This record gives sequence, C-alpha cells and structure tokens, in this order.
Amino acid sequence: MIKNPELLKQFEDSFIKDEGRLPFDKSIKLFASMWNEGVKLGVLPPKDPLEGIEVDIKIAKVLNSCLKKSSQE
Repeated sequence: MIKNPELLKQFEDSFIKDEGRLPFDKSIKLFASMWNEGVKLGVLPPKDPLEGIEVDIKIAKVLNSCLKKSSQE
C-alpha cells in the first residue's frame, strides 16, 4: 500500500528524468520479480480472479460511453 503518494510521484518523476523510461525487457523482468515476490508472500495469484469483476465491467461501460460521446462532438 502506498502511504505517501506525493513522495512516490516525486521519485517516479526524478527516475524518469534521470534514467528515462524503462525498456520493455527491463519492464518485463521487473514485473516478473514483483509477481514472484507476491507469490512468496502468498498474495498472488488471487484466490478468486473474478472477484470484483462486476465493478470493473460497470466502470468500463461508463468510460466507453464517455469516449463515444466525446468523439461525436
């Protein structure tokens, strides 16, 4: 859980400014490492991967309708 989002934002901005964006291969390695850490901690994979899917679908419908309305204007 992120306790100080402003500090994280500053770190991300500084990192991107100094290092540039991560190449795809490094991003995949980072993701795989974080996934493995989650597995070791017992929080990944989720017990029920479809838990909360209804909310995600409702949000997607709202966002898609907004996109359609804005493209018609």
